[in-house]
Amino acid sequence: MTLDLTGPVDVAARALLGCTLTANGVTVRLTEVEAYSGTGEDPASHAHRGRTPRNAVMFGPAGYAYVYFTYGMYYCVNVVTGVDGVASAVLLRAGEIVDGLPTARARRPAARTDVELARGPARLCAALAIDRGFYGTYLLGDPPLLRPPTPAPAAVVSAGPRVGVTGAHDIPWRFWLTGDPTVSAYRRHTARARTPRP
Repeated sequence: MTLDLTGPVDVAARALLGCTLTANGVTVRLTEVEAYSGTGEDPASHAHRGRTPRNAVMFGPAGYAYVYFTYGMYYCVNVVTGVDGVASAVLLRAGEIVDGLPTARARRPAARTDVELARGPARLCAALAIDRGFYGTYLLGDPPLLRPPTPAPAAVVSAGPRVGVTGAHDIPWRFWLTGDPTVSAYRRHTARARTPRP
């Protein structure tokens, strides 16, 4: 089965559920993802204001890794989707470790259970040892790092609003395998109250 990531970003996001991603000796089965569209149409997207050195890989072609650093502490990895020249990517939010479990445990000693090893985008990157060096990696090469799953029935996939975004809060572009214990908890973004200046 060939993994086609060139369609609309929400369709590509659903197709990534159940796929496996291998990096640095660990393999994760993806259980939760989040879609982000391109310039102008999705204010939550890193490409909302156009191409920059940081987001350039989001503009295609599909199948490459977009890695960013957040909160000065964490890495998050996305899979670039869509047609070449139009930005879109899918954030990999959570997964189940299916190979390299001892290595993942060593990288995530704070995890109380194996279910927590890759539950959340930063934890997933930590378990896979993904950092800036993974930016721009082609995931569909030979051999592929990203492999398609056996197709799952549509009934096992849930959809809802994205987590922690400051714009387009209620677009239902977070997708997850219904009932999977590795799926992260939903937290809606809450704006911080500004302290008035004296």
